[in-house]
Amino acid sequence: MSGFLDDMARSSAARVAEAIRHESASALERRARRAAPSNPLRLSASGFDVIAELKLRSPAAGRLGGESEDWLGRVAAYARGGAAAVSVLTEPSRFDGSLEHLRQASAALAPLGVPAMRKDFIVDPYQVLEARAAGAGGVLVILRMLTHPRIEELLDVAAEHGMFVLLEAFDDVDLAMAHDLETARSARSASHGAGRRGTGGRRPADIDRCKLSRLTDLDGRSGAFRGACASAAGRLAGGRRERRRLGRGCAADAAAGISSGVDRTALMASGDPSRLLRHIFDATRTVQP
Repeated sequence: MSGFLDDMARSSAARVAEAIRHESASALERRARRAAPSNPLRLSASGFDVIAELKLRSPAAGRLGGESEDWLGRVAAYARGGAAAVSVLTEPSRFDGSLEHLRQASAALAPLGVPAMRKDFIVDPYQVLEARAAGAGGVLVILRMLTHPRIEELLDVAAEHGMFVLLEAFDDVDLAMAHDLETARSARSASHGAGRRGTGGRRPADIDRCKLSRLTDLDGRSGAFRGACASAAGRLAGGRRERRRLGRGCAADAAAGISSGVDRTALMASGDPSRLLRHIFDATRTVQP
């Protein structure tokens, strides 16, 4: 595990310990079961989807958006622009996130038919319950941070509460673990994804823009698909030339058989995220792999 992920894992575990002092796991589970059902994750038949991201701060880029940012308006714009889901950062120390952001985003998305996904450095099933209690329909799990048994625990809790799980992988070792998990749980009625950071045979210039990913519906109803997680820097979300560049990159992904994307910063940096999403879909949903 990298130094950063190790630090985040310790910080995340400390947050769990503090939260349990205020609310037991059994009490939280009861609250999670009382939460209104989340919108399901629905994927477009046109063949390319985007999970947009609400991230107020990046350790590398600093503050994203203005101090007076209408971030709930941005979340709604993501949904209206066609995002399949909205990923909400809840890590407080490095990303300025919170569970309150997740609660508000989930409520804003509910009438728009789009689920929220908790993005954090999840290390404990308690955090999956927190996400469901806040209204989220899914969670992100970083494979590199966790043991195989702990990942199984997280998947079990998510499945029990009808949530989807995006598994993030950094290399072939992580992808092999994801494959083993998929194989072992193929009869379970939960869904999860696997993303890959690294070259994946792509040109070095593409590494800062996207990573390979794969998402599988584990109950076999919709099969597997591949996706690219866009990590576009803020410069890619600005003018027409930048939008075209991002669109061309996503179109290349679609032509390679990649059918989904998880945005990192491009949409947060965009003054018109709905327009940028439409541009991405215009560039990808007419491309045949």
